[in-house]
Amino acid sequence: MTDWPPLKSSLKRPHYRSLMSAIETAINNGALKPGERLPTHRELSYQLGLSVQTVSRAYARLVEAGQIVGEVGRGSFVRRAEGDDPLPFPSQRVMRGTLDLALLRPVVGDIHKAAMKTALRSLARDMPEEFLASFRASTLVSRHTAIMDNWLSLCGIKNQDQVIIPTNGNTSAMTVALMSVARSGDLIVTEKMGHHTLPALCRSLGLRLAGLEMDEQGIIPAALDAACQADTVKALYIMPNTGVTANFMSEERRRVLVSVARRHEISIIENDGWGPLNMSAVPPLATLAPERCFYFTSLTKCLVPGLRVGFLVAPRQIATLVEERHMVTNWTATPLMLEIAALWIREGTALTLLEWQRNALMARGQIARNVLSDFDIKIAPSCLMAWLPCADIGSEARLVEGARNLNIHIAPGSTFSIGPLASKPGARISLGSKSPEELRRGLEILSGLLS
Repeated sequence: MTDWPPLKSSLKRPHYRSLMSAIETAINNGALKPGERLPTHRELSYQLGLSVQTVSRAYARLVEAGQIVGEVGRGSFVRRAEGDDPLPFPSQRVMRGTLDLALLRPVVGDIHKAAMKTALRSLARDMPEEFLASFRASTLVSRHTAIMDNWLSLCGIKNQDQVIIPTNGNTSAMTVALMSVARSGDLIVTEKMGHHTLPALCRSLGLRLAGLEMDEQGIIPAALDAACQADTVKALYIMPNTGVTANFMSEERRRVLVSVARRHEISIIENDGWGPLNMSAVPPLATLAPERCFYFTSLTKCLVPGLRVGFLVAPRQIATLVEERHMVTNWTATPLMLEIAALWIREGTALTLLEWQRNALMARGQIARNVLSDFDIKIAPSCLMAWLPCADIGSEARLVEGARNLNIHIAPGSTFSIGPLASKPGARISLGSKSPEELRRGLEILSGLLS
């Protein structure tokens, strides 16, 4: 269908879904331009002979899928910028008195401020020459190899024949990994509910992206196998420990996925952003398939947000290529951040902060279980977030909007959906609030909304 508006005879049941498809087609073929105003719900229902509720439902799902935007008092519009993906958290500064349970963050307390002050004083007293004079990544890496090995061992990465590159956090690492395995036009597959920045990054790199069917453990191996048979897949991007829906992948599932990846000769990009927060003994995919796996983690979510340091582990046979991609995007990790991270790991501060974070998040996870015990809530093994499933996209939108009206921000599940439609309606709730009392208050309000 290329005409806009569509003919009523072209719409099939269920009408709201057929109308959604017609609007998406019109956007994709240019019949509806970015920024163009759509007919009002009543206008379009009259034109097509549909109920206002049917049109409203189609519009609501398109808003949640990021295809259109609604502006109070003005109407509905096609998104102005192609690829302007909706964020799971408020893009603007939240108002005073608003409780932000949308932005995923660790707990931060006085212990972090004291640790940072101590580290900066220590560096001021005994500043390494390389900290000021080094202009090459290899110099910094060579000084900190043992320290990086030490931290990665906590994540289950054991001294294999791989290269380690320090990065400015996870975003830098995932960019380098994608650039190292794929070229423009290549296909990347990932979870159907996945990393919210991955679609925009893939578009920027000219890569195609497809979401695969999931169950309670994450990606279903048969879905990966089918995707590889239907098209030339270049890499699997996977979050086995940090899934949006609080899924956690067993060792058996990881081994089966590795077997599929080897059979089809595809690379694996493993995002373990929360690192050793989760104390599970399940091995990373990178230990099962070191010859094809790119693994990355950072200190941001497990220690403190301001420490933008990550580690990318890549197959040694393509080390030169990976180092080149990192150099052209970041050149090197920021020396000051890397020195603080190295100092904390070497002196044991990192382990102290890690254990403090685990305890703080476990306490908050228990609060969430108690307050929301009447609902089908899932808590991530690390306790960084909870997933609250909704019956459908309409109930998701009502919950998110209702919470916002009560000055609480939660992340709608539709912003994590890889594809044009929301695949698993629900809401992600960050548990890393400033205080347990603040979290309890917010969750009690959510419980009232759900009731």
